[in-house]
Amino acid sequence: MKHIVPAVFVLLIAAVAAQAGTIHGKVTGAKGQSVVYVDAIAGKTFPAPAQHAEVNQKGLMFMPHLLVVQKGTTVDFKNEDSVEHNVFWPSISGNKSLGHNMGTWPRGQQRSFKFDATGIVPLLCNVHPDMAGYIVVSPTPYFATTDKTGAFTIANVPNGTYKLTAWNERDKMRTHTVQITVSGDATANIPMK
Repeated sequence: MKHIVPAVFVLLIAAVAAQAGTIHGKVTGAKGQSVVYVDAIAGKTFPAPAQHAEVNQKGLMFMPHLLVVQKGTTVDFKNEDSVEHNVFWPSISGNKSLGHNMGTWPRGQQRSFKFDATGIVPLLCNVHPDMAGYIVVSPTPYFATTDKTGAFTIANVPNGTYKLTAWNERDKMRTHTVQITVSGDATANIPMK
């Protein structure tokens, strides 16, 4: 009887794994890192991550310069410089009603914000106008950043047909979308023109 339980457990895990796949692909026509994510999945919601993400202000830069998070994620903004910093975004994906100013604070302090709207968040600092960064808020937990060649991998995507969206800083608020069907492993190339 002891051997039946582990065997059933292994079969259950294999059945679940068979219903998900990995998307491999490449973003072409863009310089630098891009973000790729599976767009909203009809009838499916995802719980907000419990773990906070982090953006530091250090050396008069947002670090990381580009962060991708799932919708519902709280981001902690820290100031590690010896000068005061401000964090604000004028919009999310061009929607000015979603803009927000977190104020200005000194070294060693942090402020947090929960991102409940999906889209591209351009980070700026009122105190240092040369500072800029981006947060991309994905509607699903299925996302990746590309490597220097534009290659990406998104694992454990449920089988189905989806919109796969890519964004690159060069395009500011514009995204590029292709349709993909996942049934085990899938390949997608996304041209950015």
